Amino acid sequence: MFFAFSPDNFGATVTEDHPLRVLIITGGHDFERAPFFAMFQAMPGIQWTEAVQPSANDLYTSNEAAKYDVIVLYDFVQEITEGQKQNLVRLLSEEGKGLVGLHHCIGDYQNWPEFRRILGGRYYLSKRREGGIDYQPGEFLHDQTFTVQIALRTHPITEGLKDFEIDDETYKGFYVNPGLTELLRVNYPKSNPVIGWEHEYGKARVGYIQLGHGPAAYANASYRRLVENAIYWAGRRKR
Repeated sequence: MFFAFSPDNFGATVTEDHPLRVLIITGGHDFERAPFFAMFQAMPGIQWTEAVQPSANDLYTSNEAAKYDVIVLYDFVQEITEGQKQNLVRLLSEEGKGLVGLHHCIGDYQNWPEFRRILGGRYYLSKRREGGIDYQPGEFLHDQTFTVQIALRTHPITEGLKDFEIDDETYKGFYVNPGLTELLRVNYPKSNPVIGWEHEYGKARVGYIQLGHGPAAYANASYRRLVENAIYWAGRRKR
């Protein structure tokens, strides 16, 4: 089932007695909607709502955030106001809202240095100087088949998973912050070696999974398990 965003879709404030409520933020990048949302519909104990950018940025206020547990970013946008930035930083660092980033959201907010710290990395869309360092644009390739290596098998996000093969889009040359907990690696010349991680941003748990371009990835059982595990972990719930 597809839920277009409206305030009525949220319902009451989240508690442990409610399903884990997930705000899925899209916009700015085409994707095949039915198979993408079928992943979340198949996850037991999860209730999801979609919000589309740029208006989704308005949902980072405390009043709106009381209606969901975890934000899943699957957007690809640059527009965000100073007030929306402050709301998101506060929501994560002070209120501890969970955040899971998927695939192309690593290219969000190129002109906002703090977002690289929030997500844990950045895919540069063009040559750019950030933090006194020059970065080159990343590379991407569709329809690649490669093996994903589980770098840390004891973590809740990778629980129950073994190395697996996937058909997906690769990203190469993106920046990864030092000091993260690496979860997923790839030994493939057309990909960055590290493609999944987690860290804490203030009080928030933040996870990022580079995978997830299209239906072949959405249908992959191991990818689905990763996303589901990440949502539960970020929301501080047990599956």
